[in-house]
Amino acid sequence: MSQQNESQQSPSQDPNRLDIWGKSSVLSYALRLHPKGQIVQSIQKFVKIHGLKAVSIATCVGSITQATLRMASTPTYTDVSGPHEIVSLVGTISSDGRVHIHIALSDKDGKMIGGHLIEATIYTTAEIVLLEQPELLFVREDDPESGYDELKVYPRPSS
Repeated sequence: MSQQNESQQSPSQDPNRLDIWGKSSVLSYALRLHPKGQIVQSIQKFVKIHGLKAVSIATCVGSITQATLRMASTPTYTDVSGPHEIVSLVGTISSDGRVHIHIALSDKDGKMIGGHLIEATIYTTAEIVLLEQPELLFVREDDPESGYDELKVYPRPSS
């Protein structure tokens, strides 16, 4: 195993490097989604209507009757059926409305499943708090290191 000290390792090779984009104030939006609604579609609709450009999901409680998930490192989808509690919902929504959302669900026995959320149908409610960073712009760009479109954050241009 080869070892390099910090002085020999270039910043782009450091796996612990942080991309720091600055800070922003935060605006919060509390939403309640209703039975049979679609979580991802509803979030995208809200973001578009309100012209939000840098959004994160702070929290969500509620339940679903159906969800489609993509698991790590696989292109295939997994369907989840039956009532499940939303244990966690986190993610980012970029300026073009593209989402990167993860969900964790538990069934009636407490068995957990989670992954990248493609879509979910609400059972009783989904109480969601969205945060917008009004001084920033979230964009998804190709990242040759990961092979995926990854989040890039820019200062928002003055209007």
